[in-house]
Amino acid sequence: MSMKHTLIASLLCFFLCSCSGDSEEKQQQDDTSGATVEKKENTTDTQPGCKGCHSMELDSSHDIQCTVCHSGKNNSTDKISSHEGLIKRPAHPDNMAKTCGQCHRKQVEDTTHSLHFTVKNAVNRTRHAFGAKDTLQSLTDIPVLEPPETVLNLVDDLLRRRCLRCHPYFSGDRYPAIVRGTGCASCHLSFYEGKLTSHSFIKTPRDTQCLQCHYGNWVGADYYGRYEHDMNDEYRTPYTTTNDYFRPFGVEFHQLRPDIHQQKGLACVDCHGPKELMSNNASQIHCSDCHDSSLIVALLPELNISYNKTNGSYMLLSSGDGRQHTIPFMKHPAHKKYNKQVGCQVCHAQWAFNDQGTHLLRNDLDEYENFSRLTVQGSFEVEQIVKNNLDFDKKELPHSMSDKITGEQRPGLWYKGFEQRRWEQITIGRDSNGRLQVMRPLLDLYLSWIDEEEDVHFNSIRADTPDKGLVPYVPHTTGQAGLYYADRIKKYLDSENNATQQHDK
Repeated sequence: MSMKHTLIASLLCFFLCSCSGDSEEKQQQDDTSGATVEKKENTTDTQPGCKGCHSMELDSSHDIQCTVCHSGKNNSTDKISSHEGLIKRPAHPDNMAKTCGQCHRKQVEDTTHSLHFTVKNAVNRTRHAFGAKDTLQSLTDIPVLEPPETVLNLVDDLLRRRCLRCHPYFSGDRYPAIVRGTGCASCHLSFYEGKLTSHSFIKTPRDTQCLQCHYGNWVGADYYGRYEHDMNDEYRTPYTTTNDYFRPFGVEFHQLRPDIHQQKGLACVDCHGPKELMSNNASQIHCSDCHDSSLIVALLPELNISYNKTNGSYMLLSSGDGRQHTIPFMKHPAHKKYNKQVGCQVCHAQWAFNDQGTHLLRNDLDEYENFSRLTVQGSFEVEQIVKNNLDFDKKELPHSMSDKITGEQRPGLWYKGFEQRRWEQITIGRDSNGRLQVMRPLLDLYLSWIDEEEDVHFNSIRADTPDKGLVPYVPHTTGQAGLYYADRIKKYLDSENNATQQHDK
């Protein structure tokens, strides 16, 4: 068997244990300007200006002339002349400084250097795992070299075309709950089914805005108790649903226990405020900031968390449900015993993401039968190309994917599959400070590439990382520690001691 067919066969073994199945999901309208408005019905007495043709809902702070943000002309009834110089996406990163920045200069300046905007931690973590020596300051600095010459070039192509679909330059996959605006509109305007639902700006983003990026098996979805399915079509559920869509986020999910904070009604922004999300040097929030009675008075105002003190108790005012919630303090002796030695979620996480052996294949061959059972990929672009090109009644689509930063099309599709997906067991390890933390095999990655001449350039190249790609992370699945919290710690320490003894022998 040729090397190419050996590679495909081995990868399909991994893939067919994971994302597969068919979907008749309708394609979402590519209407992501952040400026979509309803057109009025044609009348004979059209008034001059934007609102003569378009009706829109504006909030009181932004009830201004449309041309302030969108440019164009506001004194004409002629479509062509009124749209001269029109800025379709004023909140896009290319425009936000001169549009949003007119009134929100400091916020725009701070945001453009924030981790949410540059995504530099995720970018550099992946690139360094495959040999990069430099450290990029933003996702826009990721080099482009086509065709790739090294495995790092291949990683850069993977990042730009498959992985980085959640950032301010891109309006998201075409799934109903994911399509969003760009730039400032990513968080501050509301979208659904590929359309802007309201032109009224949201001062404080709701969880629906957060989940437009933090969906799938990433922190955010776990807050709501969601874990992606990975089975073939005949095993996928739900078979029926009262919801609008079977897979609003691209892949069905198992409904597990949500985080206790979510159950109580707290929103994402109750903990993750503007100082953390829109600043380059903001310190990360910790559980003890709220739950340690010796820290709460000093830290909550610093974190912009709304609270008050009533009858000796501290109450948090939630942006989620608008109610006040009593903040419980740490009282169990285990907190004092383990303190700096063990991270909170080692005891309090109810479950964790544990996707092992993530295989990513760039296939430049337009052969789709081999991937006919991989139409559920969590990538609308890949799914539509594979399904359309397997269906002779549908229009054949080009065998290419877009750069999610520039929009440029380049050849080949990126397929994804897993060796194993689990959530039941909490994996524990040590962080760079030697503290026990929940771990995730986030860098347990394998990359392959077959070009259009059927040459295999890279065959399951594994990321060069210690501990099988395990990385410390904070699962947002908080609950009571339960009776067996100490067993988790003991089990890990025993295995660590056994490993040390074996090494000494």
